[in-house]
Amino acid sequence: QVHLAESGGGLVQPGGSLNLSCVASKSIRNFNPMGWYRQAPGKQRELVATIRTVGRTNYADSVQGRFTISRDSEQNAVHLQMHSLKVEDPAVYYCNAISINYGEYEAEYWGQGTQVTVSS
Repeated sequence: QVHLAESGGGLVQPGGSLNLSCVASKSIRNFNPMGWYRQAPGKQRELVATIRTVGRTNYADSVQGRFTISRDSEQNAVHLQMHSLKVEDPAVYYCNAISINYGEYEAEYWGQGTQVTVSS
């Protein structure tokens, strides 16, 4: 079983920044992709950003240019830098990882989430 532990959530004013981190309990070498999703109250969980092992990234239109996803194989971690936070960004942010074995889907893992609140 793989555990994903998120951290870095909190309260920030509009226009502010937060850095989220997700540390995996094992090597992320075979996690492809890793990503961040978010779920606001009363809404479906939605993709925020993903990153593949080769570094290719994908962002939701709503965060493009404000958020940056990165992965660190030495730390077994994926990070999400969030800038210019808006009042529509608050949600529980979840770390996600797709495990690949010999090129084939093996399993999907989720963290327990970290709350991001944007308020003045």
